[in-house]
Amino acid sequence: MVIDIAFFLGTLRQEVDSYQVPVVDLIAVQSRSAFKVLVATILSARTKDEVTAVAAQRLLELAPDPEALRALSTSQIQELIFPVGFYKSKAQYLSKLPEALDAFQGQVPDDIDALLTLPGVGRKTANLVRAVAFDKDAICVDTHVHRIMNIWGYVKTKTPLDTENALRKKLPKKFWKEVNRILVTFGQGTCRPVGPHCYRCVLEKYCPKKGVKPAKPPKKG
Repeated sequence: MVIDIAFFLGTLRQEVDSYQVPVVDLIAVQSRSAFKVLVATILSARTKDEVTAVAAQRLLELAPDPEALRALSTSQIQELIFPVGFYKSKAQYLSKLPEALDAFQGQVPDDIDALLTLPGVGRKTANLVRAVAFDKDAICVDTHVHRIMNIWGYVKTKTPLDTENALRKKLPKKFWKEVNRILVTFGQGTCRPVGPHCYRCVLEKYCPKKGVKPAKPPKKG
């Protein structure tokens, strides 16, 4: 079964309009600040969006730019971002970030290779910052994108990096910047990692459901 990726993503684009917006996208819209998007993206790794949102707000109120962040100690940053996942490691990354940005005149770069030189930045973060903060072509593959693309059978890959490489060859460029927002939102709301809600999915009758164990629909009445 070959899926129509334009139909799938187009359908979900409309579907997720009513869902909660991922925190990194929300910060990008509200602030138009590449620095704030970068900080929020670093905080978001292995952390629920609601936790990321509160921690990012606390930190960015005190440190809205690299110079303000430089003034905070690692222990202060730890306090501000707790309880995000791996908060101690993330505090160390953020403490080193202003010095790392000095190599780019204090500005967040928009190039993937340059972004990868920054502390705490891997390919997922680099691609997300490039797409969300700079509106440039990039495919950000997190666990939701990797998982859902394999459920659909659009790719057959073992790791997010494999998925990114496969999508670069296969996914039309017009979807690169938005695929992460669409599938993260959909993955958090309907196509969940455990017990996906296939019974209320707008793509239920089209989806191959590869490797899926759907949740049972709620009992009526």
